[in-house]
Amino acid sequence: MKRRHFLWTSSLFVAGCTTATSTSTKQSSTLKTFSQPEKLRFAVSDVKGLDDLQKDYGALRTLLEEILEKKIEFFPVESYIAAASALQLNQVDLVFTGPSEYVVMRARTNAVPIVAIMRQKYYSVIATHSGSDVQSVAALRGKTIAMWEVGSTSGHLGPTKLLIDAGLDPKVDLKIQLLGKKGLSALQKGTVAAWGGSVSRYDKFLKSNGLSEKDFPILVKGPTLPSDPFVASSQLDSAFVEHIGQRLLQNQDRVLQAIASADEKFAGAKMVQINDTDYNMIRDVYKAIGQGNFVS
Repeated sequence: MKRRHFLWTSSLFVAGCTTATSTSTKQSSTLKTFSQPEKLRFAVSDVKGLDDLQKDYGALRTLLEEILEKKIEFFPVESYIAAASALQLNQVDLVFTGPSEYVVMRARTNAVPIVAIMRQKYYSVIATHSGSDVQSVAALRGKTIAMWEVGSTSGHLGPTKLLIDAGLDPKVDLKIQLLGKKGLSALQKGTVAAWGGSVSRYDKFLKSNGLSEKDFPILVKGPTLPSDPFVASSQLDSAFVEHIGQRLLQNQDRVLQAIASADEKFAGAKMVQINDTDYNMIRDVYKAIGQGNFVS
């Protein structure tokens, strides 16, 4: 997902290990015990256009066709809202999406979580500039902070949660400017008092500009953010969805390699079970900023 930006129990892993010992003949036989479509329509919520899907995720599609023994057809979407609509309209069967996008899809479509990809070093920070009189997040009251874009897990919701944890009301206690790529430059120029976003974007900015953390002191580091999930349409047979999860787990090393080749931010990632409560942080922030209708 270059441009941006659900509950399996432990029995899934046990089932996965058991199935891994089966022969392909037995797997094919098992497939006949539940309803399944002739093909799976697959979307990546943060990739716009068929050309980019094929270029970035062609290797993953080929791998999914092999491990699921099913034709995979790309379904391009313009946004995560479009992906949610496609799930509602039964236009797509499988979606690889981001954490905040999952919460919206889950609320609007009852999409079924399968497994998730946990990124390395995936957390938000809030930083200020050297010489600033701001020495804590609470001291940002009455000031302006730059962030990435609305709904971004690491670039908007994550840092907003850090503001809330510091006792600030993001709607009234300070001004949030969504400046995208210009946010850290605005901090460098002193036009904003702080910047909130992903630590990876912070690190890249420092490196590319020959700067260090002394130039942009970090006021707070957040916890690891929720993982990026694969979700399935609720209209698919639940046993077939479980089968998809088993096969992804059995082939996780190859799946992770294909995803990392599509987007470098997934380098070193691992595949994990999904605990829906891990996403409550995102739901809480949406409610705190007056957008609870997105997630309920």
